Amino acid sequence: MTDIVSPSKRSEMMSGILAKNTKPEMRVRKALFSRGYRYRLHRRDLPGTPDIVLPGRRVAIFVHGCFWHGHAGCSLAKVPGTREDFWKRKFEQNRHRDEEAVGALRSAGWRVLVVWECFLRSTETQDGLATALSGWLESANRTGVLQSTSS
Repeated sequence: MTDIVSPSKRSEMMSGILAKNTKPEMRVRKALFSRGYRYRLHRRDLPGTPDIVLPGRRVAIFVHGCFWHGHAGCSLAKVPGTREDFWKRKFEQNRHRDEEAVGALRSAGWRVLVVWECFLRSTETQDGLATALSGWLESANRTGVLQSTSS
């Protein structure tokens, strides 16, 4: 399968994709703030540089895009038709890096929550998202995953 845009246009499009302060991340931050949770962002001193950190609770939250993090079984995580080997290798490396970061945080005594993009899309209201987040935060769970059940 050939790309429908030129290589230079594709490069320009890909370079515009944000690593921080994405719409999904901003939505999670807004939901947390609305429930009174205060947090720090992108703590580089922690494994994996979590998107959101609640230091007092020792909670690290990662907000993962289904495409970039290769969310298994999710309709949003399709491998592009061009350069399939490159993309499969990239997604596998991303998944491996994510697993290592979660493991290192857990070993250091942190609770870890992964919020997938598909969950954010399936949670229609901001209040529904806030309820799901606070439900996990107030639980005793050491790890958690918020994902769409219809992924």
